[in-house]
Amino acid sequence: MARRKREPMSEGKKNIIGMLLVEYDIKSAKDIEDALNDLLGGTIQEMLESEMDEHLGYQAYERSSNPDYRNGNERY
Repeated sequence: MARRKREPMSEGKKNIIGMLLVEYDIKSAKDIEDALNDLLGGTIQEMLESEMDEHLGYQAYERSSNPDYRNGNERY
C-alpha cells in the first residue's frame, strides 16, 4: 500500500500546537501523554459510557429488569 503524501500543516494547526506546548509546558513524551489524557480523558470516558448504554439498552442508574444490569459504578 502506498504511503499517503503529507500535506503541509496549516498555520491554524501550528498555532494550536504552539499554544498547547505553552499551556502544558511540554518537554517530553510523558508531558504529551499527560496533556492528551487531560484533553481527551473525559471525552473517551463519555464515549465508553454511551457505548455501554447502547449495548445494555438503558442508562446508568436506570432501573431495569434486565439480568445484565450494572451496579452504577464507573467500572463495568
